[in-house]
Amino acid sequence: MVQYMNSGSSGFQQFMAARESEKKTGASGMLIWMLIAVLAGWLAFSWFAPRKESIEHRAKSIDDAPAQVAVPEVPSQMLMGEAIIARVAGIRISEIELKNYVENDDGNVRLLSAVGEFLEIGFSGAGASVPMPDTLWRINRAIGGDRIYMAWTSPEGVEFRRAITMSTDYVINVSDTATNNSAVPVAIGGYARIVRGQGSEPSARAAFVGGIARAGGSIERESWRSLSRRPLSLSTAAGFVGFTDQYWQTVVGMDAFDKTLRIRGRGDGMFQADAGAEMQSIAPGQTHTWTAHIFAGPKNQSDLSAAAGFMPGIDHTIDYGWFWFLARPFLWAINALHAIVGNYGVAIILFTILLRMIMWPLTKKSFTAMSNMQKLQPEMQRIQKEYGHDKARMQQEMMKLYTSGGGNPMGGCLPMLLQIPIFFALYKALLISVPMRNADFLWISDLAARDPYFLLPILMGGTMWLQQKLQQAGAASAGASEQAAQMQKMMKWLPVIFTVMFSFMPAGLVLYWTVSNVFGIGQMYIIKKRDVS
Repeated sequence: MVQYMNSGSSGFQQFMAARESEKKTGASGMLIWMLIAVLAGWLAFSWFAPRKESIEHRAKSIDDAPAQVAVPEVPSQMLMGEAIIARVAGIRISEIELKNYVENDDGNVRLLSAVGEFLEIGFSGAGASVPMPDTLWRINRAIGGDRIYMAWTSPEGVEFRRAITMSTDYVINVSDTATNNSAVPVAIGGYARIVRGQGSEPSARAAFVGGIARAGGSIERESWRSLSRRPLSLSTAAGFVGFTDQYWQTVVGMDAFDKTLRIRGRGDGMFQADAGAEMQSIAPGQTHTWTAHIFAGPKNQSDLSAAAGFMPGIDHTIDYGWFWFLARPFLWAINALHAIVGNYGVAIILFTILLRMIMWPLTKKSFTAMSNMQKLQPEMQRIQKEYGHDKARMQQEMMKLYTSGGGNPMGGCLPMLLQIPIFFALYKALLISVPMRNADFLWISDLAARDPYFLLPILMGGTMWLQQKLQQAGAASAGASEQAAQMQKMMKWLPVIFTVMFSFMPAGLVLYWTVSNVFGIGQMYIIKKRDVS
């Protein structure tokens, strides 16, 4: 600063003018680096950041359900619905097969099929014996296989009856009645629990997997890591509890006035989600009924909406991310287009074109403002040199120039800023879309996973480079300033950076960005041609 102080009374002004010039030189590229930082930060958070800790809730303790025992003697029955097949052995349900979804070359998708995994709807009691996992029931299976009736009588004379039926494609109802035929009152309660392992990691870390529960009208989610450290307990009058994967969900809820939901790690590599209801006193000759609902199926909005009639709130369990208000209509639009064209790759291309056409007026205005700014570069440089010592006057002259020349320094930023919520919403929508799973397009076998040959990311980077080159051509012809030249140098690296970043993102998202670039190139050509003519 000494060199400016030696120049007399105007030295400080000259120093501040130089500082402002340096800021302006760097500010031109600040926006684009902020965008890159947002993308990189979000990706880093999705991959490496720990999930939130369990929140303390008002809860009451529930006794552990009966310990797991070997039950090879219990005969199993197959519950066969339109969309699922499940194995029923006493009070346990396991090996739930989803008939409409294939797991690579291993047959249909199966839930709760690993060793030690099961779903159990059981009883707790005082004053009478209750059915245990190894209890042998009397089976009265109805014709058709979509309902199973069971009965068992305790030594004290309490008769238990169970009816297992299908409500929707993926909802299983378990209705239990206990009739006290003894001479004394008994206390009987019900519980439900799901025991399962962590399973394999999803194809993308941004998809939430772990425990899920609904209590008090709100959805609680806890990752495997959080549950290993600390259990989640909730007290509620209505809700459900269970586990969710990237595409599938297994939850259970009980119709009870007061119950406790809990999800915890068992310490043996397994996790347990359970719901326990208070015991009910049953007088001699009286009957009490419990009902439990099980959803075991895909995280499809239509299937969850159908299940909401039996399990209120389950249609809100899909995590659409921060921009859910965009992700849901985007996914609906892509599915609607798929119903017409029959291929999700083509549907994404059509969706991209429709979206860019909707944004056409805004993009055209942005391109026009950018073009005008490029044409005003020589005059802007003259004003900076002439009024560099008087910042207030320089700003006034700049505003006059913008008004008369139709320029807008921020005019080219709005379409790029709009791409941020669109990017995140579409990323989440493609990641969790069950129909997108294993959807093929050209050489890509799964649009929800990365391109195995990295061809699409390379094509995306190439179209981005071409679009950038066309934008810079106008600046060069207009006599680019030092500020614009430095920005161009930084922009040259963007295609490389984005190619690397997009190489590991869902191929459907890369397809969207590539088509958007191609559309932008054509749009730029049309706008420039009209301006010339």
